[in-house]
Amino acid sequence: MGIIHVEVALSNPQKADMRPVQVQALVDTGAITLCIPEHVRIQLDLQELERREVTVANGKKEVVPYVGPVKIACLRRSCYGGALVLGDRVLLGAVPMEDMDLVISPTKRKVTVNPESPNIPSAIVM
Repeated sequence: MGIIHVEVALSNPQKADMRPVQVQALVDTGAITLCIPEHVRIQLDLQELERREVTVANGKKEVVPYVGPVKIACLRRSCYGGALVLGDRVLLGAVPMEDMDLVISPTKRKVTVNPESPNIPSAIVM
């Protein structure tokens, strides 16, 4: 399918006067959560909530900061969550994509809103 990026606005909901940070996020459905580099954490003034152990692509384990809360906005949809601080780019994982009801269009190689719920995000809760 190839590499897919999507424009995402990240903001700190506890700092309403602070402008969102616009980034090109790497879409990774194999990752669970949002990952941000340290410079984005600093720009948003996100506080460390705890530390978490992660396994990175090469199989190595690292302990990294988990920060939040962070508002994630994409394609006129949004969700709230936390972020792992590691790497040098923003990585959008499966949980925030599910929360915003976003899907990947393999033929177009892009992220789109779920065509089954084009006007408002939906979720399965049964």
